[in-house]
Amino acid sequence: MRKLILIVVLGLALGALFGQLMMSVPGYWLVRVGDTSLQTSFWFGLVLLLAAFIVLHFGLRLLMRLTRPVSRFKVWNSRARNRNAMKRTVRGLVALAEGRWKKAEKSLVKAADDSSTPLVNYLSAALAAHYQGRYEQADTLLKRAHLSTEGADTAVGMMQAQLMLDRQQYEEALAILTRLDRHLPNHPQVLKQLKQAYLSVSDWDGLRHLMPRLGAQQLVSREEREQLEQRAYRELIGQEARNPGDIERVRNLWADMPDHLRTNTDLIVLYAEALVRGHEEGIAERLLRHSLKEHWDSRLVLRYGLLDVDARRQLVLAEKWLQERPNDPDLLLTLGRLSLRNAYWGKAQEYFEASQRQRPSGVACAELARLYANLGEHQKSQLFYRQSVELLDKSLPSLPQPSEEPHEEPHEEPHEEPHEEKQSKTA
Repeated sequence: MRKLILIVVLGLALGALFGQLMMSVPGYWLVRVGDTSLQTSFWFGLVLLLAAFIVLHFGLRLLMRLTRPVSRFKVWNSRARNRNAMKRTVRGLVALAEGRWKKAEKSLVKAADDSSTPLVNYLSAALAAHYQGRYEQADTLLKRAHLSTEGADTAVGMMQAQLMLDRQQYEEALAILTRLDRHLPNHPQVLKQLKQAYLSVSDWDGLRHLMPRLGAQQLVSREEREQLEQRAYRELIGQEARNPGDIERVRNLWADMPDHLRTNTDLIVLYAEALVRGHEEGIAERLLRHSLKEHWDSRLVLRYGLLDVDARRQLVLAEKWLQERPNDPDLLLTLGRLSLRNAYWGKAQEYFEASQRQRPSGVACAELARLYANLGEHQKSQLFYRQSVELLDKSLPSLPQPSEEPHEEPHEEPHEEPHEEKQSKTA
């Protein structure tokens, strides 16, 4: 309401100003053509000129439109086809979301030529064809998508890689993604697809180099990153450990490993095994000793007792550990084995028996049985062998076993010969 009042007041003010101007500035227009003359006031003539200009302007525009009816029709037709194409595209995308692949492909392809976004049409149609199992048609549509829009290399390449991964054509997908990664480093979707491709082809070296980039982009959680890195290094160390002649590659892998993985017990034991196979037991001993100093683990203690380095120094160190952990059965078992390496038979017997008292173990019993057998005490050896078997039997899965009571064996029903075969035998 206030705006309306303001407009009315402003209009009245302008009208009054214009009327005052007409009264203060008199004048007239005189137009003479031959014997005919036309005279009017200055302001009325000015209004007539303005009106004539407007009429002439719109008349010329109308004339120009009438002189180009074909081009105007083409523009109108193009707009109409584009509107229809957009409607078909929307119907196709809806069908694609609903899982009606055949209808989606048909609508999207039909609308692609008239669509303002043919790339979207062809990519979506390729996806629909792929879900139908029509892989050749999907590849054809991807080629048409590449030709339809300039600069579509990335979008087409990523779609093609995803379709290859779905078809389990992992090598081809990895080749495409590697090329995309060179042109678009740190592209989030490319990095995600690369992770999937590396896992599919078991390319652990590629995966371990990819993980820091995934972490920097926050594309994986901390837990998943640690799991994948641990798996990659475990597989790589295991592969290199099969070739003990090239232990330097294993050592380089350990040096490249992230710090948080160097405290992982599984990787420490695996690396120690690789070092032993590569005749680097001294390095393995230092590794296990420092690792046990940082965090105590029974697997590391047991592996330490199997090393063949300076057995006397190992025994002294392990006995210092025993002062802090006097009832540790795994440490006592390790001390017994180190005592054997030092030919301390009595001490080995004491440590094995102490380990057995703390926690009955088939391994400790087997060590005692072997020791007593070599000491000539065969009765004790047999006793510990039986205990070892009993303890081992308890760890076996529960499965049916034969009993001493007689029972009927399952028998098969006699197989009846075909009627024709009986007749031939009788004949």
